[in-house]
Amino acid sequence: MDEIESVRQIWQSLGLPGLVDVHVHFMPKPVMDKVWRYFDDAGPLVGRPWPIAYRTDEQRRLETLRGFGVRAFTSLVYPHKPEMAAWLNEWAAAFAAQTPDCLHTATLYPEPGVEAYVRRALDEGARVFKSHIQVGRYDPTDPLLDSAWGAIEDAGVPVVIHCGSGPAPGEHTGPAPVAALLKRHPRLRLVVAHMGMPEYTEFLDLVDRYRDVRLDTTMAFTPFVEETMPFPQSQYARLRDHGDRILFGSDFPNIPYGFVDAIRVLTRLPGIDDDWLRQVLFHNAAQLFSLSGGRLRT
Repeated sequence: MDEIESVRQIWQSLGLPGLVDVHVHFMPKPVMDKVWRYFDDAGPLVGRPWPIAYRTDEQRRLETLRGFGVRAFTSLVYPHKPEMAAWLNEWAAAFAAQTPDCLHTATLYPEPGVEAYVRRALDEGARVFKSHIQVGRYDPTDPLLDSAWGAIEDAGVPVVIHCGSGPAPGEHTGPAPVAALLKRHPRLRLVVAHMGMPEYTEFLDLVDRYRDVRLDTTMAFTPFVEETMPFPQSQYARLRDHGDRILFGSDFPNIPYGFVDAIRVLTRLPGIDDDWLRQVLFHNAAQLFSLSGGRLRT
C-alpha cells in the first residue's frame, strides 16, 4: 500500500471527508530554498540532521497534499528580519487567491508599520497568521506589536505561534513570554505549534487558563521527536481531555519522515479514541476556520 492510500485509509475509516492541516509551509521559492539549505546544514535552530521528505516543486507538493485528502491547509510564512513580513503577506495573499484550498495566511514582525500591514492583511481576508518567535528572535510582548496583536484579537483570526523551546531554545521562547502576551490580549486565538515542545505541560496549563488557546500536533509524538523531547506520560490524560482544543499539523513539506507517520502516531496514543481523532484531524479546525464540508467558505 502506498503512502497516499495509507493516509486516506485512516481518515476514511473514521468517516471523515478528509483532513485539515493547520501547519503547512508554502513560501516564495527563494525563501523556501534558503529554509531547505538551513535544514540541510543542520543549523543551530535545528541542531541535528534533518532530511526534507517532500523536496519537490510547488505544484507537486500541492498535488501530494490533495492526494492525501487534505481539504484545507495553511501557507505558513514568517520573517527573520525587518522589512520582510509585508512582502511575504503580499505573496501569501496571491498564493491563496490562486489556491482555493489554502487558508489565506499572513505574518508579522516587531517593526514600525506592523499595525498597518497587519490591518491591511485582515482587510484583504487573512484567515490565519504565523508568528515564529524562535526564528524571528523577538519578544511577543514587544511594544511595537501591541496594536497589531490587538487588531488580530479583535478580528478573531487565529495565530499559529512557534513559541516552545524546541527543537532548540531561542532568546524569547518558552511559556513565560506567551503567558505575558495573553495577559495583555486574553482573547487571542493562539494555536501553539508543536504542542509547545518541550514545555508541553506548561502550554497545556495555558490551554486550561485561556479558552481560545489551542495546540497543534506538528511533529509531536513521532519517534524523531520522542528521542529528544518526549511527551510526558503524566500528561496523556490531559491530552485526551483537551481533544476539542488540539489541531492536526504536519510541518509539510519540511519533515524528516512520511506524512502518514504524523497521523499514525496519533492513532496509537494511550487512551485516545476515534471521537478524539475525528476532532483533531478535522472537526476542530473546520470549526475554528469556518470551513464548510472541509472546504473554505468564501
